[in-house]
Amino acid sequence: MDGTQRRSEILNVLEVAETPVSAGKLAAKFVVSRQIIVGDVALLRAAGHEIVATARGYILERMEEAGVIRKIACQHQPSQTEDELSCIVSYGGEVLDVVVEHPIYGELTGNLRVRTKEDIKRFIASYKKSNASLLSELTGGIHLHTIRCENEEVLEQIKEALLKKGILYQG
Repeated sequence: MDGTQRRSEILNVLEVAETPVSAGKLAAKFVVSRQIIVGDVALLRAAGHEIVATARGYILERMEEAGVIRKIACQHQPSQTEDELSCIVSYGGEVLDVVVEHPIYGELTGNLRVRTKEDIKRFIASYKKSNASLLSELTGGIHLHTIRCENEEVLEQIKEALLKKGILYQG
């Protein structure tokens, strides 16, 4: 199988996947190195395919999932991260990413794609195991989340719930 054919097959895999697919799994499937897959995905992105890299693997952005997408500003301690994500997900929201403003690099974005309680458990477990810092720790807890939800009413419910918890940033 040549590179063009493999990239076409990678797209097919991502189109039917319901969860992120890791570069390692794709490498095993196509009997190539993980680095070859990373390069293939870079070429697919450069060709205009909306492939998002998450901590759990690659996903293909699907436009039919649009709904309402808005950014919200939050501020909290690292210990409140699980509560923040649970609050958003419990109202039917999906946390697409986290964004912070860095004094040297400007805007830094981390893809999250958290939509279920299981996603939250996985994220928190990964955070604790990695011993890494959250992006929000670079900015005193202030950060943005891009949220996708069904409609504006649901978004307002999410914001109200975060406000009650003292997580929605008020400046």
